[in-house]
Order: sequence, then structure tokens, then C-alpha cells
Amino acid sequence: MAKLILILGDQLSPALASLRDVQPDDVILLAEVKAEAHYVKHHQLKIVLIFSAMRHFAKVLREQGYQVNYIDYPQQVPSLYQAVADTFTQHPELNQLVVTEAAEYRLQQELLTFAERLTKPVTILEDDRFIANHSMFQRWAHGRSQFRMEYFYREMRRYTGLLMEGAQPSGGQWNFDADNRRQCPNDVIAPEPLWQQPDEITAEVIQLVQAQFPSHMGNATSFKYAVTGKAARAAFLHFVEHQLPQFGDYQDAMRKDDAFLFHSVCSMYLNIGLLDARWMCQKVDQAWRQQQVPLNAAEGFIRQIIGWREYVRGLYWLLMPDYRQQNFLETSTPLPSYYWHGKTQMNCMQQAIGDTINHAYSHHIHRLMITGNFALLAGLDVSEVSDWYLAVYADAFEWVELPNTLGMALFADGGVLASKPYAASGNYIQRMSNYCQNCHYQVKQTVGDKACPFNALYWDFLARNEVKLGGNARLQLAYQQWRRKSEQTQSEILAKASSLLIKLEQL
Repeated sequence: MAKLILILGDQLSPALASLRDVQPDDVILLAEVKAEAHYVKHHQLKIVLIFSAMRHFAKVLREQGYQVNYIDYPQQVPSLYQAVADTFTQHPELNQLVVTEAAEYRLQQELLTFAERLTKPVTILEDDRFIANHSMFQRWAHGRSQFRMEYFYREMRRYTGLLMEGAQPSGGQWNFDADNRRQCPNDVIAPEPLWQQPDEITAEVIQLVQAQFPSHMGNATSFKYAVTGKAARAAFLHFVEHQLPQFGDYQDAMRKDDAFLFHSVCSMYLNIGLLDARWMCQKVDQAWRQQQVPLNAAEGFIRQIIGWREYVRGLYWLLMPDYRQQNFLETSTPLPSYYWHGKTQMNCMQQAIGDTINHAYSHHIHRLMITGNFALLAGLDVSEVSDWYLAVYADAFEWVELPNTLGMALFADGGVLASKPYAASGNYIQRMSNYCQNCHYQVKQTVGDKACPFNALYWDFLARNEVKLGGNARLQLAYQQWRRKSEQTQSEILAKASSLLIKLEQL
């Protein structure tokens, strides 16, 4: 039976389950769907990445002799369902639909309605590009009173054999996170990632995005990312050779006007299918075994892929759809406008948001400890913050964005994902960056006109949430420090925080 094979915009991999049994009389469908382009206000560079990568993937499939129906954005197809229905109408010889499961819950729910709406058989295949499938994660999670990434990560190490010596972890310990926290000195030169010049296909997409999405964040003409599997693999191997050796030391570091430091900038390629997680980790494991990179670099990178990435994906599917509604700290303050334009006197926020505007990218410490930490301390609305992260980062899809934002950054799930809120004062930012040297505010001050806003807001966050957080074992030292302050000092700090929250837009 000739079949229609639907490929989603984050499934651009020749190893995709639905492509393994493709036959000459099958038709492969890719569609630039209006609903998907607009469900949040995606960054211009994110739209260019996905549309261009889709078009390049379709080109490769055609060159391999497959029949491809490509529906581009100007055709204005409103939904995936409509794209599928129209293709069946154009190709009456097709009598079934095959698709690999969607990575996002909302899209998977849409796919589940297709069989009834189409009156044709629909086969939804497991996405085995991930290392832990849904059943595997559910077995791991079953019966646990708490979910902790570290224990899941150890299972993944044993399962994959990565950085293992028989049953024992390489180097005698599982986690070298304590060796990943050095500040990056100004005289340490970070190599540039491997960028790509836009070809004719990408240039057409850039023009499209400029015309159709002019009010969205970013500038499409600055696009320089890979849009093919071959280019993405070259970019990753460049990272392994040139940046990974120092990634371990400086993966948590931040530095003024240096958006990338020693990071791979490959998560966007991985999340749309241009790279394979197993292949990436094997290359890193190999580089360590050949003594090309230190163990803290190899382990730190592999932990992010088979540990954290797989873990948040597992939790997302275990807890959705209710997870999306969590708001443990009952926050509701509107998102300040500088999250969109970056015009703030807080240099760290200006740097993190500026990188986001310029590149549709900032690394994980920017996201967690600058924009996320500020959102946590200021009590920003969970839904607004989550939608912002989903919109502005090229690697953001809800399955990976939502747990990282709602659970990790905002602690809105009450501790399901993380064992404590990642709240920090300006002292952390000063320790891990050089941002405070050039800031309008004074990082050592908590009250006063020039006091760093993170400081008073940090103590205010602890004070206003003491009923809910006071029993958290990992916050006991912080609460002891707060209680040792005099009543007058506490009152001054809370008054400062109150004034900051009132004038949040002017900071």
C-alpha cells in the first residue's frame, strides 16, 4: 500500500523511524505550517533555521529519488491536518499515513486525531532518536518519591557505556560538575564556532522571514547557522577539536560581549534532527580516550546530553498535560518589556538578552542564572516566562523548554525537577562573570539607589516564600543568614525590594 509519510519540522533526520521503510511509490510530506510558525512569536533566526533546514532536507530526499510534496509558507496552509488532507486529495493512490511521534504534547494530541478525521489508517511510530524511550523512563520513575537527574544519568551511563570502564565510571566518579565552574579570565581566547554562509535556499528563506515576520525578535539577515546534516556535523567536530578541551573548566562562565565562549551552539541542530545524540556523545567519549580533551570536559558535555536532555524529556512526557499549569509559588507579575528589547541598566540582563536578540541563543547559565534567576526573584508570571523562552531560542521546543523553565528556573513545580530553587544574589553573577565591572548598579550593595537589584530581590524572595520553602534542606543556610539579620536591616531590604518591584520596568 502506498503511504503518505509526514515529516515534522524537528524530524529532519534520515534515520527517522518513518523513513526506514520508504518505497518508491510513497510520498513524503513536509509543510511550513502557519499555525506552527505563529503559536508563539518565534525569533526570526529560529524560523529561518527550521524553514531552511526543512527545504534542504526535502532537496536531499528528492536527490535520493523519493517523491516529496513540499508546502512552503506562502501557500498559507493553516494546519498540519490540512496539509495532510490536501496531499491525500492530490494523491488518491495513497491509502495510509505514517508519522513519527511528535516531540511536543500539543502536536502529538493533534496527530492522534488524524485517524478519525481522515478515515484512513494512521501509524504513529516511536521516535527512537532519543536514548530513553517513554517506557524506559516510566520504569525508572515508577515508585520514586523524588526524581533526580543524577540517578537517571548514572543509569544512562550504564546503559550506553559512555565514559565507563566496565561497571565503573571513568575517573572513578560519575559527575565532575564541581570542576565546571571556573570564571573565564579576559586573556583566555575562545575560538569561534564554525559558522555557515547562507546559500540560495537560505537566502530565499531570509527574505521570506523579513517580509512575513517583521515584528518578531531578531534580524533574519544575520543568520549563520548550519541547515544540513553535513554542515551540522562539521560544526560539531569543530567544537570537539577547538572548544571542548576548555569547555569543562568554563561551561558555567559568562563574559561580556562573548556569547558563545566554549559552548558548541549545536543544541539547535540536535533538536531538529540534523545531529544524532549517540553520535555526538561517542565522538566526545572517543576524544577523551584519545587524550584530546580532559575528563571534566567530556563528562560535562555528555551529562548535558544523555543526562539532562533525556531527563527533562522523560519528565515532560510523564507529567503532561498538567505540568504546564503548575505555579507552586503563585507568581503573576507581568514580564518586563526589556525581555524583548534588552534595554535595561542591569548589565547582566542586557548581556543575556542582547545575546538572545542577536543570536536566538544564549548558553544555559544565562538562561538559568540571569534571565531565569531574575524571573524567579521578581515573581514573574510562569506562563509568560515559559512562552518567552519558547519563542526566543532557536533550540526551544516545549518538551525541552518547559521543564527547564517552569521546573528548573522558576521552581513552579514545587521541586519535582530540581531539589531547590536556583535563586542567587548578585554575588553569584560577579563570581561567574565580568558583567558587574561595567554595570550601572553596585553588586556589593543591597540597599540604596545604586544597589544591585538581584540582592534585595534575593532576600525578598526567601522572605515572602518562607512558608513554602522554609523546610527545604538545601535552603537552610540561606534562611539562617536571613534570620541573623537585624529587624531594621530586614525591613530596609524588604522596602528596597518593594520599590524595585514597583518600578520593575525602569530597572
